[in-house]
Order: sequence, then structure tokens, then C-alpha cells
Amino acid sequence: MSVAPAPVSNPAAPAARPSAASIWWHAARPNTLPAALAGVIVGLGAGLGVGAPFRVDTALGCIAVALLLQVLANFANDLSDFRKGADTEARQGPMRVAAAGLVTPRQLEVAIATTIGAAGLVGLWLAYVGGPVLIGLGVLAVVAALAYTGGPWPYGYRGLGEVFVFVFFGLVAVVGTAYLQAGRLDPLFFAASVPVGSLITAILVVNNLRDIPTDRAAGKRTLAVILGERATQAEWLAFVAAAFAVPVLLAIAGRSWALLVTLVAAPVAVRLWGTVRGFTERRELNVALKGTARLALVVAVLFALGLAAGARS
Repeated sequence: MSVAPAPVSNPAAPAARPSAASIWWHAARPNTLPAALAGVIVGLGAGLGVGAPFRVDTALGCIAVALLLQVLANFANDLSDFRKGADTEARQGPMRVAAAGLVTPRQLEVAIATTIGAAGLVGLWLAYVGGPVLIGLGVLAVVAALAYTGGPWPYGYRGLGEVFVFVFFGLVAVVGTAYLQAGRLDPLFFAASVPVGSLITAILVVNNLRDIPTDRAAGKRTLAVILGERATQAEWLAFVAAAFAVPVLLAIAGRSWALLVTLVAAPVAVRLWGTVRGFTERRELNVALKGTARLALVVAVLFALGLAAGARS
């Protein structure tokens, strides 16, 4: 009696292509999305902190715009870095869909246009509520997302990424959200934007710290490439320290001692600093990158609760 030979697997067989939904979910970089909500969360807390009633409609609108702008920035960065050769096999970060050949540049262009359209529709509603100045801010936010690594003058390649991230993900997100809740501006809104802007910027700092070798090889002059490794580590620490200093200063100034609840997250920051300062391989900074994003969200929630607890009519 003969026995049929057992099937032999082919080790050279290509891996199965991910589904379209999986590819686009990966392209949206879901790990970055919770941190994108930090500015909206603090803006809502700041609005409550000055005695404004909570508005569900503008809150949901701000959440939608924040998420869409983050996805837009991720799509645009994926496309631009692919075209400029910044995403190579030597890169230590997560896979990028264009560089991996999972989507074409044209498909990313269509996704970018679709995301802009969706953000624009929601933004028009917010402008109807808050006034035409929000249209201008929305246009600037879209331009900033596209021009980070794209266009004729990519500011992310010229050491200005931190400035724009702080402004749009901190100042604009917090003040804009709080303004739409309260219908007015208040100095508290601007102070409240500093911790958010600082921590979201710290996410970019650790990302650029990880990518110093590949960015330098691609001619991408981020601030990390310009300053060097040690100074970039100090930059991360300064931003994180500022995020915890502001709630303490506001409490001392008489706002509310409830703001000190933000310090509950300080031990997490200390552990992350150990990784940022003492990494031996750059892939270890992927842990610090995700950890900083989570820290930004946790601090935003705690800070917002502290702001709301000190509400003044």
C-alpha cells in the first residue's frame, strides 16, 4: 500500500495581503487618534470651568474635526515621506502603507481629499455656531496638516514641526473647543492649552528622536536632527514637565486645588523618561511613543476634570 507524501509548505510563499479595511485602518494610525482628542477634552473642561453650559452638538463636532485632521495629517505624512524617500527599510517605526506598497500614491491622494471634505462639512457647522473666524482656522489647520512633510516648503523638514503641533493641537484645539462651548474667550482657555500642546508636541519629539538616523539620511532636518540626541531628550523632558507645571501654577493662583489631580499621572511620565533617556536600541522608543500618547490622553482627562471642578459662574 502506497502512502501519499505529506504536503510540503512553501516557505517562500508570499504573506496574504491584508484586507482593504485593515490597510486603511493602519494608514489612519489608530494609536495616534486618542491623543488627538486631548485638546478637545481639555477645551470642554475649560468651558465648564468658566461656568458655560455643556453643548453636546459642538462637543461632537470638535471631536469629529480633531479626529479627521489627525487622520489627514497621517495620510499626508505617509504620502509625502514615501515620495521623499524618508520611509525606508532602515526605519524603526511602524510600517507605512505607501512605502510597503499596500496603497498607491493616487489612492492616498483620494483618501486625503475625502478626509478634507468630511472635515470641511463638520467645520462649516462649527463656523455657523461660532462665526466665520473658525473657517479661517480650519483652512490653516488643513494647510498645516498637508504642509508638515508635503508641498514646496515642508516645515517638518525644517525643524518647525514642534511649533505647528503646539499651536494647532494645543492652542487652537483647546481654545477653539472652549470658545464653542462658552461663546466667548477667557484667559483660562489659553493657559489650559499649554499642557495639551506640550504633551502632543512631546509625542512628535520622541518620534523624531527615534528617526534621527533615517531622517538625516533622507535630508529631513527635524529639530531632533538639528539639535542631536541629548538635546532632544532634554526637549522631551521640558515639554512633559511644562504639562505638569501649569495645573500646579493654576492651583496656586487660586483656580482650584482640584487641578492637582493631574499629578496622579506623574509616575507614568517618570517611567517614560527612563526609556527616553536610557534606550539602547531605537525601536525601544516605539514604547515611549505609545506611552507618551497615552500620557497625553490621561493628563487631558485628569486636567479637564480639575478644570470642571473649579467651575465659576
